[in-house]
Amino acid sequence: MNFLARDTFPFPQDFWDNIDRTVVETVRKNLIGRKFISIFGPLGAGTISVQIDDLSSVEETADGAVRTSGRNLVELPQIFEDFTLSWRDIENSEMTGSPLDLSRAIIASQAMARKEDSLIFFGNEFLGCEGLLNAKGTTKMKREDWSTGEHAFSDIAKGLSVFESKGIIGRCALAVSPDIFVLLQRIQPALGMMEADRIKQMLGGLLFIAPVLGKNKAVLVCAEPQYLDLAVGKDMETGYLEPNDFNHTFRIMETAALRIKCRDAIIVYE
Repeated sequence: MNFLARDTFPFPQDFWDNIDRTVVETVRKNLIGRKFISIFGPLGAGTISVQIDDLSSVEETADGAVRTSGRNLVELPQIFEDFTLSWRDIENSEMTGSPLDLSRAIIASQAMARKEDSLIFFGNEFLGCEGLLNAKGTTKMKREDWSTGEHAFSDIAKGLSVFESKGIIGRCALAVSPDIFVLLQRIQPALGMMEADRIKQMLGGLLFIAPVLGKNKAVLVCAEPQYLDLAVGKDMETGYLEPNDFNHTFRIMETAALRIKCRDAIIVYE
């Protein structure tokens, strides 16, 4: 079933190739969560739900029948963003061979990246999804003043020590809001290097600015797939939605959900 309805209007294949290339390149530039979170899938467009195991309590119990406790089935929510292209612009491009201006597609792709990152970091109450910063049972750590001294480096080191004490092993990534990242752009006189570079070195380069975090937020995660991942049913793709006043409306969509399997692998700095 061609649910993307690309055959609704007879656009040439190079038209769709151009849109696909533009959308994919834009979301790759703007997505932050996927830079350190593993992908589980794609599972297919028809996948409605996915299991999330709580590794601290998952087990099979039997009493004439087998049931897996500590396992939940959650719906793979759909997120989308629409954009419209002018019929005259499309006709002019086809007639003259001039490039089609896809600025609206780029803006919609940027919005899709923000929506996915928002789902990863904050979840969505309406969709019944938890995010890294508001999931229950994660570790909360007091954040010292990261604008002075070695407080930022020390706090991250403490977080890594907490992971180690709990047997959480693997790649660790720090995501911070833009204002926090600015605080880390200062030279440590005794070392002759910026605090951000020092932290990045400690984390193997996995320090990320996440604009979707807003202000005054930071989260440290052990980003191995056994602890958390992003389950993807249908990865981002563009379909034809409808004509409107002769113009053409398109929809970028995906189905995805963050799976937190070990809450000890998340430290939120407050």
